[in-house]
Amino acid sequence: MKARTLGILAIAMAAFAALATPVLSADPNWPATLTIVTASPGGTYHVYGAGLAKILTRALGLPVAERTTEGPNQNIQMIEAGDAQLGFVTIGAAMQAWNGTAEWTNGKQYRSMRALFPMYDTPFHFVALNDSGIRSLAGMAGKRIGVGPQGGTAGTYIPMFLKTLKIDAALTYGTWEELAAALSDGKLDVLAVAIGAPFPAIAGLEAKKKITFVEPSREEILALRLAIPELTPSTIPAGVYPSLKKSYASVGLYNFAVANKDLPDSLIYAIVDAVFANQQELVQAHPAAAETVPANFVHNTFLPYHPGASRYYNRAMTGAIKGD
Repeated sequence: MKARTLGILAIAMAAFAALATPVLSADPNWPATLTIVTASPGGTYHVYGAGLAKILTRALGLPVAERTTEGPNQNIQMIEAGDAQLGFVTIGAAMQAWNGTAEWTNGKQYRSMRALFPMYDTPFHFVALNDSGIRSLAGMAGKRIGVGPQGGTAGTYIPMFLKTLKIDAALTYGTWEELAAALSDGKLDVLAVAIGAPFPAIAGLEAKKKITFVEPSREEILALRLAIPELTPSTIPAGVYPSLKKSYASVGLYNFAVANKDLPDSLIYAIVDAVFANQQELVQAHPAAAETVPANFVHNTFLPYHPGASRYYNRAMTGAIKGD
């Protein structure tokens, strides 16, 4: 009886050990750790990245850390230099880097990054305090505008927007948390953001102050799209922010996760699989992840996919055709 009891106990312990073992053990060819470069605190990249790091640490069986940066431009540079393995970019910044056309690239072509999976659309939106009297983009002339970190999407594109629309304004760079506080204190007049909605810094500001969303006109949207071809139509649905009573029409850029091209195919496949398998957990980290679905891979029209990611999409499409 005692031997039988010990046998049952041994089987139970073995079963428990099997359950406690990670579903996927790290391959010996994989790096010991992974770093995801995101953006400044107060932004969607930062929150999304923290949620993704938690998912991947569990799914891959190795430590994955989120690291704050100035945004897509710096993320691309760090992946190129080998200082990070994964990162978040907008399609616009990726296109500038790939072709070496933007001033921040100094003519260098950054081609070590490969696309992994679609994240969400980035709508450009402009926010002012309700009592500011600012109700149009033209009304921002001569005002103080916070545009986020200098290497971020808004920091890169808003100067281009203002030049295109012939609006002269004073730009202030910094973290979104700092800039939202400055707007609340009357030290800035407008926040010009390019971030997945709802944007945490605006949501925090909205809880304390009455704000207004300054919407581009149809003519301004057309002018921006003609001048900056990578921009696409973008809409923030009513109710995404409590103060937003009707849909907000603007322009935007899609966000993608990218990785260094030299990472093992098996690792990239496992990352993409883990993201889509745990998408609802990612939505809990930030609602913008509702757009993190395989079908949105079509929003990348130029950046090569990593072979490991391509294998995932090919298998997913084949499975869909077979009805699996």
